[in-house]
Amino acid sequence: MPTGAEIREALHAGRKVFSTAAIAPSTYWPQFIKETGIDFVFIDTEHVPLSRETVAWMCRTYDALGVPPVVRIPCNDLYEASKVLDGGARGVIGPYLETVEQARAIVGAARWRPLKGRRLEEALDDASVLEPELRAYLEKRNADTLCIANIESVAAIENLAEIARTPGLDAVLIGPHDLSCSLGIPEQYDHARFDEAVQTIFRVAREAGIGAGIHYWESVEREIEWAQAGGNLIMHSSDITMMKQTLANDMARLRKALS
Repeated sequence: MPTGAEIREALHAGRKVFSTAAIAPSTYWPQFIKETGIDFVFIDTEHVPLSRETVAWMCRTYDALGVPPVVRIPCNDLYEASKVLDGGARGVIGPYLETVEQARAIVGAARWRPLKGRRLEEALDDASVLEPELRAYLEKRNADTLCIANIESVAAIENLAEIARTPGLDAVLIGPHDLSCSLGIPEQYDHARFDEAVQTIFRVAREAGIGAGIHYWESVEREIEWAQAGGNLIMHSSDITMMKQTLANDMARLRKALS
């Protein structure tokens, strides 16, 4: 399994990185997830009702197995990001991020934790103001921490060139459902305007030297097409979605065969 630092380097270099979302907090799950060969696991606390303690247990378990856990926090806040990192996360995903200020909030936690307040603002403005010993300590301490921004709206696309240049940001990840709603074409993922938006996001992100991807679950073929169009963060489906799809297909076959 790659380290967080190796995943970060791959994202910036344009090499493919593979992940999936894990919702189930079962102690059986992490070993099975590891055996799929993914590079890191995505744990969501924006839409999924997981407590801070449960998320910490999940993070520690995945990390112990060598699968870096990356947590989507409920809002773009330095302290929310710091909480999951303190709990064992190896990275954060900022949800519905639309501004540079929001990007700086999650970057501050990912790159310069545990600095806060004025010292953090100074480091975000110009890292050279930090004492050499402190800067070396913080860079080493946070080298494995991934920092990813969810791009899910028209406003985010309008500000993306500036967001993508935020020092310390590793990748952008499209949230397709929210993006399709923001575009006025809810869940129409084959719509030309949606495809244009995806490819624009990929292009702008890659021009800025950060990774780009989309969290998708409806079609592997579509994921391959988008990856070939420039996406290098392949966030495929989730445990609950794949279980539902497989079980539904198997039950349909059984009912047909045994009716």
